[in-house]
Amino acid sequence: MKLVRSLGSVGGLTLASRILALVRDSLQARYVGANFASDAFLVAFRLPNMFRAFFAEGAFASAFVPMFNQKLGVNGERGRAFDFAERTLSVLFTVLVALTLVALAAAWPLTAMLSGGFAKQNPSHEQFAFAVQLSRITIPYLMLICLASLLGGILNSLDKFWVNAAAPILLNIAMVAGLFFFQGTPEETARVQAIAVPVGGLLQLGWLALACRASGVSLRPRLPRIDDDVRRLMKLILPAAIGAGAVQLNLLISTAMSGKLLGKGSISFIYYADRVNQLPLGLIGIGLGTILLPTITRLLTAGRDAEAMETQNRGMELALFLTLPAMVALIVAAEPIIRGLFQYGHFTPEDTVKCAWALAGFSIGLPSYILVKVLTPGFYARQDTKTPVRLAMISVGVNIAANLALIPLIAHLGPPLATALSSTVNVTMLYLTLRKRGHFTVDPQLARRVPRLALAAILMGVALWAGDGLLDPWLNGRIWERYAGLVLLVGAGCAIYVAACFATRAFLLSDIKALVRRRAAR
Repeated sequence: MKLVRSLGSVGGLTLASRILALVRDSLQARYVGANFASDAFLVAFRLPNMFRAFFAEGAFASAFVPMFNQKLGVNGERGRAFDFAERTLSVLFTVLVALTLVALAAAWPLTAMLSGGFAKQNPSHEQFAFAVQLSRITIPYLMLICLASLLGGILNSLDKFWVNAAAPILLNIAMVAGLFFFQGTPEETARVQAIAVPVGGLLQLGWLALACRASGVSLRPRLPRIDDDVRRLMKLILPAAIGAGAVQLNLLISTAMSGKLLGKGSISFIYYADRVNQLPLGLIGIGLGTILLPTITRLLTAGRDAEAMETQNRGMELALFLTLPAMVALIVAAEPIIRGLFQYGHFTPEDTVKCAWALAGFSIGLPSYILVKVLTPGFYARQDTKTPVRLAMISVGVNIAANLALIPLIAHLGPPLATALSSTVNVTMLYLTLRKRGHFTVDPQLARRVPRLALAAILMGVALWAGDGLLDPWLNGRIWERYAGLVLLVGAGCAIYVAACFATRAFLLSDIKALVRRRAAR
């Protein structure tokens, strides 16, 4: 049950961060809307976010953490591990400074690549120049968040999971503060949001640096030198980054195709839908991935392979227990959720309908987005970063083909469905590969519970569909009424799902009693 406790702390803080992000997005929808200004900012924000997913979450969660844990050893010998971290930091800082300067110089072509040049919606050179300007403001966040990820990886390896999980809250605080105190035209507000991004990155880096110092971690500056360990890390980084960032790469492709092939507001519809979809992904997927990687690495290093497989089975069980009802709820109640969060100010009822369809499309792939986070530690803990990237590249190809096929047919609903399909292909290949190698086998407990959990989620969805409309007066009211209505919607869904889990015998009363006894014994 250590997995559940750790997920509770990490997931709770990640949930707080995602809720604050939804507040931020609600304010952004109100003060900016779904138009060219919002599309321009979201493209500018996509660039550092893409590198964060590729290099920060990807490289250091997948390459640095296993190597650091191996040097830390079973007995927690910190000297060798901290020396490795110092050597890594010296090289990383040099590379990031160079990369940031190159990105700033290449802001125009990068923005064009990420937006498709806004070819259909805004051919004006002045408007495109505005998007490039915002990109140059947000690009320094890339360096800040990658440095923060190194410190966060060290803290995760020392079981300080909550500290790293709390860091993204600071970015959201900076952006919400910008929206509260510096409002103007949609373009002026978008520019303030862009400035808030590197400010939030500085706050995150400072928070993690202070936490490292409090934990006895003090990394001294060194001249960069590429030794055997750093060379080995560099060989692992690129495939690990691309493999872990497959979902972001798919979103990048979808964003670029939307900017090129669809009308104004399409990028914003897809973005807002993805932000709601990210709420359960952040709570469950990122939390599980953060905890599983160092845990499985330590178990495998100690030769406890059976315990590693047991941990991964329980991780998958926990992921599906939380994800299946979230998927059903986001599909069935997509429109009331979007209405309650975003529909006021510049965000119209027509925008709500379009955004709700995008949310339903994304949500179909929610289990696969999260299971990728559960399965990839099975590769990374064994320092196999090449297999996930090979499979991820296949899924990217599927995403491109699906986008090209679906956008002409169903417009802005095409990219979310293509992303869901490609992620499902990716997780299927990951599972089959692990099973073929004998690194993962579904145990009897997981095999018994999964179909029962799916049935419980469907029953919950039927109940939500039958009660559709009861909360409409709340979701169309003032802000506090909207949030109260959303809380009631979520609370009702959770209560129905828990009851359905017992009704379908996915969980038994004896399971609860056994859990209580284990806690008492501990």
